[in-house]
Amino acid sequence: MKATVYVTIKQNVLDVQGTAVQGALHSMGFEEVGKVRIGKYLELELNTTDKAEAEARVKAMCEKLLANTVIEDYRYELV
Repeated sequence: MKATVYVTIKQNVLDVQGTAVQGALHSMGFEEVGKVRIGKYLELELNTTDKAEAEARVKAMCEKLLANTVIEDYRYELV
């Protein structure tokens, strides 16, 4: 089973990296770019066919390592 995990900075947290990218894009002539938010995209191969077990394990991975839940949100999809 494959898990796709998306980790993003929470909306109320200042995204310094996103602001830097926005500034760089503007300086390169891409003035149409508004707010930029930076995140992480992860693909995990899981050695299980049990969807409930996979969901529990991916959630635990996100809570313990993949996302800093104080400042980041995460979501995942299982295929």
